[in-house]
Amino acid sequence: MQSNFPSLGTENQSPYQVESRREILALLRGFKEKAQLISMIINNGSEAFITSVLAIDDTQNQLIVDSAPDNMANQRVIDSPVVFFDGLLDRISIQFSSSKLQRVQFEGRPALQLTIPTSVIRLQRRENYRINTPVSTPIRCIIPVETEGTLEKARFSLVDISCGGVALLDDRRLLDLTVGTIYDESEIDLPTIGLLETQLEIRNSQELTLLNGKTTRRVGCAFKNLSNRTLTNVQRYIMKLERERNARLTGV
Repeated sequence: MQSNFPSLGTENQSPYQVESRREILALLRGFKEKAQLISMIINNGSEAFITSVLAIDDTQNQLIVDSAPDNMANQRVIDSPVVFFDGLLDRISIQFSSSKLQRVQFEGRPALQLTIPTSVIRLQRRENYRINTPVSTPIRCIIPVETEGTLEKARFSLVDISCGGVALLDDRRLLDLTVGTIYDESEIDLPTIGLLETQLEIRNSQELTLLNGKTTRRVGCAFKNLSNRTLTNVQRYIMKLERERNARLTGV
């Protein structure tokens, strides 16, 4: 089947629809228990807010999530004809949607409530699954961009990485977001792996509002003309992140 969910990733994906209520509840509980953040997306992907699962009421068939950072943003979410949700759980992107969000109070703070979805899309990654990069020690990507007529080696923080590309944050709005724009001589410094030199092609972009209310721009880029050696280094880094993640989960 094909999903009409906004395309936000950088890699090839094969969607799989989950309709088992038991499995859907297990996935939602996974987000809550692991405190995984979720993107709450409106306006066909042009605006997004970071949220999290606060509570799951199986009896009342309700899901409660964190509210957007201010009243105006919450109203836009509530007024939106459809709200999409997208989050990573154990390397797999879980996506669902709702058309009826309501304001509620949860443990004395504003929240949003929606009906537990009857189906979700679980995007099974093949060779190009993406993995989040560390938040505590951000990975830097250097891209030459023109600013005020001069060429600047601008620094961007990576959000995630796959063998197909990266997602990065463009806080200063420096990048040309035209799909297909190619940035030559880009560099990504991967700890313990070394400096990667690559071309990056703009694939998608999204305005993102963080939990602290600050806004940024998330840009999805595809690797272009990646050498076998560079691809191997990317794979090595992804495996390193995976080992570290598993060690945290198991306490080893």
